[in-house]
Amino acid sequence: MVTGPERVVSLLPGLTEIVCALGAGDRLVGRSHECDHPPGVEALPSVTTAPLVGRRLTPSPAPADAGRREGSASSREIDAEVRRLLRDALSPFTVDADRLRALAPDLVLTQDQCRACAASLPDVERALGAACGGATRVLSVAPQTLGDVWDAVRAVAEALGLAAEGRALLAGLSERIGNLGERAGRRAWRPRVAMIEWLEPLMVAGHWTPELVAIAGGEPVLARAGERSRWISWSELRAADPDVIVVAPCGFPLARTRRELGLLRSLPGWPALAAVRSERVFLADGNALFNRPGPRLVDSLERLAELLDQAAKRAGSKASSPQPLPSTPSATSWPVRGASSTPLR
Repeated sequence: MVTGPERVVSLLPGLTEIVCALGAGDRLVGRSHECDHPPGVEALPSVTTAPLVGRRLTPSPAPADAGRREGSASSREIDAEVRRLLRDALSPFTVDADRLRALAPDLVLTQDQCRACAASLPDVERALGAACGGATRVLSVAPQTLGDVWDAVRAVAEALGLAAEGRALLAGLSERIGNLGERAGRRAWRPRVAMIEWLEPLMVAGHWTPELVAIAGGEPVLARAGERSRWISWSELRAADPDVIVVAPCGFPLARTRRELGLLRSLPGWPALAAVRSERVFLADGNALFNRPGPRLVDSLERLAELLDQAAKRAGSKASSPQPLPSTPSATSWPVRGASSTPLR
């Protein structure tokens, strides 16, 4: 017997994944155009699009793909267009009030953290005012740290009437994190790790990502836990000269990131970076890993810890002079799922 809301619309991929991890996926009646996990949620009707970005930057996006970041536009074009929209006080996202009305949700899950990442709370409130007359409950989250993400899990669980399931989910995630932390603590080598969240202009990942790096046994470079992701100059990255670089642009799947590797290779002095010389530049699926505030952040942590474990083994006893990782032809042959160890030179 369902004791909480029975018709839920989730407008943030991480929140959709939380609902499903709580065993309440059957309550979802709508999603955002970016919600694509777990498999099957794509069949739900989408109530958001990114028409302004999509119309200017992609040839003719299909409705299901409108606004997704793996289109034809370059990283710089996407960045410039989103900045223009925000500068002009325009939202990159549109909530379809008519479709929302037809779905008749009793709970809408959204975010108030990043206007460039998903439909914002004001976007949702305007649409709900037009569609449902204020009768629908809205739960908005704005996680900055791992602790905030776990608080969001609790909040969603309580809103669904599944507080016990939420506690069980968090206990399982906490156990996995604890096991990883213990394993990483036994590793002598603690590489300095730069997590790249955007390619042009360069951006380093903030929020919870520096925490993931630290738990996995690395030292985050150019970013601090709980602070927003920030733009950096090439000279800053070159001066930091990290031991490991992980490239996971927000919203980009692995294939999309590979297409833009020339942006990094063309940087003056790129081949001289320690991470490049020692073949420790890795690609990750920025759409599935690291960037979604939900249970799969622990999956991301596990992948990162595996990567650093393999790198440390090849460092041998000379922790200050890591040995090269072997080149591999594809992501599937590398132990870190969704990553590639192909050296970038």
